[in-house]
Amino acid sequence: MKTIFAKDVNRDAVLETSFMIMKKLSREGEKLIAFIGDKTGDLKASIPDADNDIEVGDVIWIKGVAENILSVEEIRKEKDYNIEDYLPVVKRPIEDIMTELDKISREEFKSKETIALNDYFFKDKDFVERFKKGIGGLRQHHNYRGGLAEHILNVTYMAKTMAYRYDCRYKEIAILAAKLHDIGKIEEYFVDGPFSVTMRGEMEGHIVIGLGMIEEAFKAGGNIYTEDFKHRLKGCIVQHHGKPEFGSPKAPNTEEAYIVHYADYVDATMNKIALVKENTAPDTWSEYDRRIGTRLYIES
Repeated sequence: MKTIFAKDVNRDAVLETSFMIMKKLSREGEKLIAFIGDKTGDLKASIPDADNDIEVGDVIWIKGVAENILSVEEIRKEKDYNIEDYLPVVKRPIEDIMTELDKISREEFKSKETIALNDYFFKDKDFVERFKKGIGGLRQHHNYRGGLAEHILNVTYMAKTMAYRYDCRYKEIAILAAKLHDIGKIEEYFVDGPFSVTMRGEMEGHIVIGLGMIEEAFKAGGNIYTEDFKHRLKGCIVQHHGKPEFGSPKAPNTEEAYIVHYADYVDATMNKIALVKENTAPDTWSEYDRRIGTRLYIES
């Protein structure tokens, strides 16, 4: 069981613990220079690697001394470990998130179309397992395992609230589109090691990927879906970033698409603010954040 984390390492400390290889930097003879770390941060290290067989994502037990960089004397690759010790994870239990998301779905989805499309994804065990591990992004927001599900729950909840508050004509579509708007991220990001964008993610992006996944669901459902339902649902997915300069192929042009966009924008922004708060001392100004476009004053 891992007990020593990167944030606990002091200069001149003698360490016997395990870390994940986060990024390879260079080689110096038979030594690998790399960033190694865990869910709390990373350290620059010099690691014995005569056979050049250490890869990014490997978890290694090390014995070494924390000097200017961590000087590793002994290593062994670990096979049995808890990946959540090495990668950041959502704070709330993931099953609680899924239970709340399912409760909203059972209460709100009444038409055969919304039930069928929801079930196509959320009764698929493989999809659900990947969804629960998903991240919201590398740096933008919800950048931890389970972050995708947390984001989807919040966006779905807000879409439901706005749909009723403003008497949206297509409430079920707005709520279901909120639940499905980021499903392409399960293909866009690699999450079983240091988080990265997949080749498909780089080439297509999650909006295009998600749209393809929904098209496959529509084909599988056959005549269940009307053309109007398909157009409106896909429109919400295509338009959820709001503006072409923010990554949407098209700006919102229906009531339900606006609801999904604003719910997504609010949750992404408030999560980013929460992350800034975590990394800023109380009663001081934060660093400038590009996502929110300002510095924040953090109260104690």
